[in-house]
Amino acid sequence: MELGLVNAYGSFGTYYELGPLHEYPASTIAWIGSIQAYLMLFTGALTGPLFDAGHFRLLLIVGSSLIVLGMATTSVSTKLWQIMLSQAFAVGIGQGCLFSPSLAVLSTYFSEKRFLIAMGLAAAGSGLAAYHIEGGTIYPIVFHTLEPKLGFAATTRVIAYIAAGTLLISNMVIRVRTLSTQRRQIFDMAAWKEPAFTVYVIGSMIAFLGTWTPFVYIEVYALKYGITSKQLAFYLLPIITAGSIFGRVGPNLIAARIGLFNVVIPCVTITGVLAFCFIVAKTQESLIAVSCLYGFFSGSIVSIIPALGVSISPSRAVIGTRIGMACATIGLGMLAGTPVSGAILSHHGFTATWAFSGTVALLGACFLTAARVLHGGWILRQKL
Repeated sequence: MELGLVNAYGSFGTYYELGPLHEYPASTIAWIGSIQAYLMLFTGALTGPLFDAGHFRLLLIVGSSLIVLGMATTSVSTKLWQIMLSQAFAVGIGQGCLFSPSLAVLSTYFSEKRFLIAMGLAAAGSGLAAYHIEGGTIYPIVFHTLEPKLGFAATTRVIAYIAAGTLLISNMVIRVRTLSTQRRQIFDMAAWKEPAFTVYVIGSMIAFLGTWTPFVYIEVYALKYGITSKQLAFYLLPIITAGSIFGRVGPNLIAARIGLFNVVIPCVTITGVLAFCFIVAKTQESLIAVSCLYGFFSGSIVSIIPALGVSISPSRAVIGTRIGMACATIGLGMLAGTPVSGAILSHHGFTATWAFSGTVALLGACFLTAARVLHGGWILRQKL
């Protein structure tokens, strides 16, 4: 759910650009989704110790309340600062209260191998109901179907009601199976002295700089160049995210057999190449095809990159701390990525924007390759 509500921001971003915030540049509007996504990761890193201390139920209630309240107040927001407070900060912090604890609960029910598959399935679920920087399948369709009929305020409240219903179910059924007997630290400075961990975090952060650009700007791209009808352009976001649903499960199944690094590096590389393909995707058919493929391969980044922090940690005692540190740092790429893309779009157009997205993804793949070598050497057939 928490990844879900970050995922539909692409629909809101397009509405803001064409509607109430049209006087602001795309780079400014993009900060709404970027701050929301980063707060989900950053707050998640801070809530880990609270989870370990046995306060999962409190985190679940506070997080759920902030998400619903944030969406409800978004429905009556008309100014940039109002939307920032409600949609970026309230919803983002609420998601952060749920993100890390939810992953921690999941890990208590599965072995390490099955946890990877379970994490992929959970990430795929967030791709169905989505309100994150990337988009989603259900929420964008709800938004674009109801907004012309009911208006922005009523439609956003409907989304808040849906969120409230799904979160209520979560509050009723989620239970902590076991709690760690060792209290977790917020920081583990020794991790930054390990070259593999440091390079992995830097590479992931660079990759995240451009990964979300198509999710946020694909609709505007299709409308500006008249590639699709207005109605179909609104469905490009659900299409690209539908592809990512399969990308969050399929590569995880393969990674369980051959290793995380051996799967995520090719996927990040292909993601970068596909970003360049948007430059020449000027027909309806080609844009849909590239969008589906981009969604699939970028979906693996969402589910596998956080799990890499588990695979390269020296012991399970520091996994929670290191994942929190990694997510908070990697999230800086999400924070800066779409505003930077928006600034490039405003000054240089879509060709430069897609080129930026592809270049940083390829650069991130290079860093991840270096992290693999530092962690396990050059042997290609080794499971890493």
